[in-house]
Amino acid sequence: MNEAIRQALEEHGRLAVSVDTLTGASDLYAAGLTSFAAVQLMLALEEKFDIEFPDRMLNRKSWASIDMIASCISELKGKGVAA
Repeated sequence: MNEAIRQALEEHGRLAVSVDTLTGASDLYAAGLTSFAAVQLMLALEEKFDIEFPDRMLNRKSWASIDMIASCISELKGKGVAA
């Protein structure tokens, strides 16, 4: 899953640094992730994982790191939640 997130970050994150330099816990906003890029990333991940992020996950904390994004996706996939 983390590799798919990294690929989506590379394509949509518009980061100031290479995704390869980031750890799972790296602060994506410190790496240059903007609110607009976060939305683009969210849409790409929704399509990739066939999920829909609920309103409660549309916050800065949920998108702060690769690990946090993976946690949200795991929660959604684990529950089979589509909305």
